[in-house]
Amino acid sequence: MEFWTTVACGSSGTYASSSPFPSALQTGFEYAMDWLYFLGFVTSCITVVSSTTIAEIQGPAFQSPLAGQTVHNVTGLVSAKGSSGFWITGDRVNDIRISNGLSVFSTSVTILNQVSVGDIVSLSGKVTEFRSKSSPNDLFVTEIGSPANITVLSSNNTVNPVVLGRDRLPPTQLLTPLDVGPDGFLSVPNNVSRVEVVNATLQPEKYGLDFWESLEGQLVQVTKPIALGFPNNFGEFWVHGDWNVTGKNKRGGLTLTFGPDGIPDSNPEAIIIGAPLDKTKNPEVAQGVSLSDITGVVTYQFGFYYILPTTAPAVTATPEGAVQPTEIKSKPNDDCIITFGDYNVENMGPDSAHLPTIADHIATYLQTPDIMFIQEIQDNSGTNNDGTVSGNLTLTNLVNAIATISNVTYNFVEIAPVDGQDGGVPGGNIRQAYLYRSDKLTLVPGSPAGGSLDKVEVVLASSLPQLNFNPGRIDPTNAAWNSSRKPLVAHWQTPEGEKLFTINVHLASKGGSSSTQGDARPPVNSPLAARTSQISLVASFVQTILAADNSANIVVAGDFNEFLQTRAVYKPLTDILTDIDEAADVPAVERYSYVFDQNSEQLDHAFISSAIKAREVIFEHVHINNWAPSRALRISDHDPSVGQIQLC
Repeated sequence: MEFWTTVACGSSGTYASSSPFPSALQTGFEYAMDWLYFLGFVTSCITVVSSTTIAEIQGPAFQSPLAGQTVHNVTGLVSAKGSSGFWITGDRVNDIRISNGLSVFSTSVTILNQVSVGDIVSLSGKVTEFRSKSSPNDLFVTEIGSPANITVLSSNNTVNPVVLGRDRLPPTQLLTPLDVGPDGFLSVPNNVSRVEVVNATLQPEKYGLDFWESLEGQLVQVTKPIALGFPNNFGEFWVHGDWNVTGKNKRGGLTLTFGPDGIPDSNPEAIIIGAPLDKTKNPEVAQGVSLSDITGVVTYQFGFYYILPTTAPAVTATPEGAVQPTEIKSKPNDDCIITFGDYNVENMGPDSAHLPTIADHIATYLQTPDIMFIQEIQDNSGTNNDGTVSGNLTLTNLVNAIATISNVTYNFVEIAPVDGQDGGVPGGNIRQAYLYRSDKLTLVPGSPAGGSLDKVEVVLASSLPQLNFNPGRIDPTNAAWNSSRKPLVAHWQTPEGEKLFTINVHLASKGGSSSTQGDARPPVNSPLAARTSQISLVASFVQTILAADNSANIVVAGDFNEFLQTRAVYKPLTDILTDIDEAADVPAVERYSYVFDQNSEQLDHAFISSAIKAREVIFEHVHINNWAPSRALRISDHDPSVGQIQLC
């Protein structure tokens, strides 16, 4: 008697065939098959491999539930193709946490030539969670590695992208629930948890990282994109599309602000546009530039979620209106009113090519304020590491350049640092300096100028505060200032005897920080401890002035290298001084002096004492650099600011 000559054996060890047995007897059938095969009645066994869907591979969390497993008969529509693989799209599922797109990684020309966009393919391979060994803070990318058994089932099918703003809406404030603390992604301490260790179930309607992860591998379309800043060195740039955004400033960028619940708004609705998959070249963009619609796949690389466009977009419109000179002008005949400017001039040496343009900015756009707070003045030999520390030639060249444009010849004040001790470009010895109009302000006499290691202190003269060194540096040997600039303090007087204390700061840079969309949560904000100590030292010094005279006129300004939304760091200073943007009622979305990644943000600040706050205050950010039409025409990476205060 012969039952079957061929039986199909499933990958799980079960059998399948056109068995005459009723389904209720399936278990008995499977048991019988073992004996029939053993006795020779079944002469062959065909392995039947079950299929796996893309949704099953992606799952509802950051990592695939099938990571490390080999999957078979994965079927999908080829939605895009690049030099290191292709992307496939499966059937959509109702669960918005689950992406139906997937990356198939291969650099094999043979494999890549087997598929075309629009093909429906079936394949097998190993599910992997990939991140570069050189980028341990990156998030993982779910992908199929070592694809095999690729079969084209049909071709020339239509590929329809997910239209962002219509089919899916990105959240607009928070990045992840792991950013625990009152300051959200800027909370202290940093790096207390890891996205990939927690591997939480996604909440894409509330959190930005979860939203973009839920679209990983999918083909999406950004309609009416607006560029948020200049491209980076690789031609990549950030955009938002035709969807709800927060923090939008009048130029079209997204400003880092506080949300309605008082937590900093990180603008997670923005996305970076990477290199086009077809090798076309992205256009040159700037803040507020409009582009044609962008279609591409969502992936993660270099610390951020990206859209890799299938082809480069085109510029469709540029922002109207050029930067105008400030209307805040010096009043030579009014002893009570002082105008001041603040400008990080980005590594200016005596022969820097951008020195004449900076001079034009100060003369033409800032209208030669009575006093300028300047940061990043290099020594007289520039970046030559030859032991030179004085910057008097650099400052003289800047002053002369301003004088050729205007009718103002500034005096200047600096304290040269110890060689190699203040950070910045090696050999440059960057430092803060003041330019001042001697018809409006002069240094209060009676105290010598301090040296690089002399500690400035408040002393009393006729019951009023003065400085033992004028100018001087705040606690320059304190470890908080290691490899960082020491604040430059000065005490000024007008011709009529009104007094003003100024502190020019340039705090430790953010070098070593992690990306806002990285694994560490909250993101690493380096060197947070140093800046916290530095602000505390500045606040303590201000407090000694106020203790001697609570009605003292004080301005603290410069490059703080920190956002005011990091409230824990600023608290010692904001407890006793007021942010001048707030005092002058500058709209929150217009408070920025720097553009980095998706955010228009403020690193340069000015704080004023209560005596100044009680009088009329005017302040303005002059976006001469961040509104430039191209990155090549940006002169400094910081925008200058100008303000007006009253001393009487």
